Amino acid sequence: MAEIEKIEIIVDEGTESERIDSYLASHPDLELTRSKIQNLISDQAIIINGLEANKKQKVKPHDTIIISITPAEEILLEPEDIPLDIVYDDEYLAVVNKQPGLVTHPGAGNKSGTLVNALLFNFQNLSQATDKDRPGIVHRLDKDTSGLLLIAKNDNVHHKLQEAIQAREVKRTYLALVCGHMKEDFGEINLPIGRSINDRKKMTVTNVGSREAITEYKLLARYRTYDLLEVSLQTGRTHQIRVHFSHLGHPVFGDNEYGGRDKWHKGIFGPERPLAKKLLGTLKRQALHAQKIAFTHPITGEKIELEAKIPDDYNRVINILNNEGA
Repeated sequence: MAEIEKIEIIVDEGTESERIDSYLASHPDLELTRSKIQNLISDQAIIINGLEANKKQKVKPHDTIIISITPAEEILLEPEDIPLDIVYDDEYLAVVNKQPGLVTHPGAGNKSGTLVNALLFNFQNLSQATDKDRPGIVHRLDKDTSGLLLIAKNDNVHHKLQEAIQAREVKRTYLALVCGHMKEDFGEINLPIGRSINDRKKMTVTNVGSREAITEYKLLARYRTYDLLEVSLQTGRTHQIRVHFSHLGHPVFGDNEYGGRDKWHKGIFGPERPLAKKLLGTLKRQALHAQKIAFTHPITGEKIELEAKIPDDYNRVINILNNEGA
């Protein structure tokens, strides 16, 4: 296992107040991009004065900053002829409809067979603005979430798209089937999200080391045991939709990690039990689909609105619910 490198930085006397990511990105003794620093902060790998740093934190003279860096395993990226649904494509960017089960980019346990490998096969030019194992990737979707993803073909477009996302100028709309019934037909969930102290692979609603997270929803259809929702992201935190609805007691259907599969369905008996088993046998993943995306083209200024068709497995679940009057 690669040894973790620890770097200690003492903020100099006379240093003006500045956000920690900007300060470290411009530090002469470091060769870290701002996006890499932000990822380290998200992973609780940057400590300032003994406490986990947050992205909005500002440094001051005499602060002690400790950075823990795990050397990345070398990954050789190869183009792979993986089916790819390209819904928009020009010389600057593309939008793809990621199929469920496809990992967005290589990482531990997934060195090939990812969306990145498919992008390398299909596009000649891709941005390199983030980590070198994520060419073109502006934002990501979980492996078992399907739907629309923005792809940048050069670094300038990449930065402009990321800025638009951070400024909440990119509208991303999901289709989510959740367990149980929401109290209101529409609403806003404004609860901070951070990494779970009990399971570092999961996120949770918390006030400790967290970031603002805002999710809007409206009811599309109500079934006996489930609600079909249209969900819009105002922020883009890891697992945001899954965490927010799980916290409210309405996990996304099929989401085993946040209680929407076996855990929630253990309480279902009587006439609902056979239907639940049928649905769980039909969809082997969480019922979450990034269905729509709307944004202003960063170069041409064109207003672009795109919609991805619902995947077959998700459609079968909805058809079962509709046909059985569930």
